[in-house]
Amino acid sequence: MQLKRLLFFTHRWLGVALALLMLLWFVSGLVIVYAPNTVQSREDHFAHAELLAPQADWLPLGSAWTARWGAGDEAAPQRIAAARLLRQLDEPLWLVEDVQGERHLISARDGSARETDAARAVALARAWIGGSTVPVAHLETFNHDATVRNLEALRPFHRIAVDDGRGTEITLSARTGEVVRVADAVDRGLFWAGNGLHLFRPLDSVGWGEARRDVLLWVSGFTVVATLTGLIVGWLRWRPAFGRQPQYSGGRAHPYRAFWFSWHFWSGLIGGIVALLWIASGFFNNNPWQLFSPANANRGELGRFIGKEVPAVMLQWQPGLSAAVSADTVELRWQRLGREATLLAANAAGELHALPVAAAGFAEDTVRAAVLRAAGDAAIASQTLQTEYDSYYYPRHGRAASDRPLPVLRVELADAGNTRYYVDPREGRLLLRQDDSRRAYRWIFSALHHWDFGWLYARPLWDGWMIVWIGFGLVMSLTSVVLGWKRLRASFRRQQNRARTPSPAAALPPEQLAPSRQPG
Repeated sequence: MQLKRLLFFTHRWLGVALALLMLLWFVSGLVIVYAPNTVQSREDHFAHAELLAPQADWLPLGSAWTARWGAGDEAAPQRIAAARLLRQLDEPLWLVEDVQGERHLISARDGSARETDAARAVALARAWIGGSTVPVAHLETFNHDATVRNLEALRPFHRIAVDDGRGTEITLSARTGEVVRVADAVDRGLFWAGNGLHLFRPLDSVGWGEARRDVLLWVSGFTVVATLTGLIVGWLRWRPAFGRQPQYSGGRAHPYRAFWFSWHFWSGLIGGIVALLWIASGFFNNNPWQLFSPANANRGELGRFIGKEVPAVMLQWQPGLSAAVSADTVELRWQRLGREATLLAANAAGELHALPVAAAGFAEDTVRAAVLRAAGDAAIASQTLQTEYDSYYYPRHGRAASDRPLPVLRVELADAGNTRYYVDPREGRLLLRQDDSRRAYRWIFSALHHWDFGWLYARPLWDGWMIVWIGFGLVMSLTSVVLGWKRLRASFRRQQNRARTPSPAAALPPEQLAPSRQPG
């Protein structure tokens, strides 16, 4: 009996404390599902890019890199991991990524470095919107906020305001001049109503950024307890017609007569398990206590995967002397892997095709050697050219197709963690690294939080599933808020009544009070 009372007490008061938060979680989760993605994809950049039209005086990649750094150690071409040739404000530029993940913007005419200051950022923003006469103004330069997560290599950033009547703001990288985010006032409101509330982003703004993950961890842990105890309470009090226990008066399956209690009971009984799975999986979102392996390959692993030797053709090819570049090309992309390199031309429609000056793609043996370099001592157990998505390599809703292209080469290692690499054989990109630990995370978090697996992931079936269960969560949490408020108000009234009611001793006349004992 004491355990049962503790169960009811725990659910009641944790529910009072966390009901409003759970309501915000369900509302913000629904917003996240349908809010537009304002981060600009590779396809968006192609669509807004200037025509390339290479000229004879443009420098090859190797010459531009050496001119940028001079004769110092930093000029070593082995530092180049990948490079793109493009135009910004009618100026040809090499945008180079080095083996440490740093980005460098270099003039293709003289090899000088380029930085995107406020004035250049305003000009680039104006070009992005088509060069219209709409007023454009620089708002701020910043290093990090919640809207540009996972883009550390591109910081700092400029935020540009566009006076288009919609409150549009464009965020650009000060390092590369690339547009990373375009959002109007509605988009920004949806972001903060979704991701901002769901992940407690306002804590970053008040200086609690370092503690935010711990706050999320503890709050979600207490919410798991509140939901689990609520499920147990509901099961204990549920008396269906087909059960062994007699039903409550009036043939009811629960003891509650009040409207709010009844709706809370049924929404919790039906939707409580899914709500528990959502909250419990969210508890693992930030990898508490580092229970799971890292999500991505580290910089050293990526460096070994690419290899040390830069193919000579990648450094020496002169873009202005090649007839292979078509008139609709907006960008040329050098990618390397081991001793091989490929040169891809992109047009505004996002179509890529390999130029005959280098390999048309990377052979399976080249990818195999790259994986062995990255894996160290591990051997390869199997290698498969995969033409369909599987449970671990698949496109996420709201992501560009270029994030998860097909076909992909899947290479499995014979190591303790059964590590698996997914490599794009066309561009030589290491797209995904998974071991047993990360695959477990995929099911514990992604599968139970996003429901992104099997036949359920097909739209609109997935939409129906999410809306139905979020609906139950909204009813459950809204009724919790109402019942919690009623409980608090009743408790406050009892306290006030006790304070107003005089004690029995205070009601007696002074002559009836017991005399105080005097010393001596």
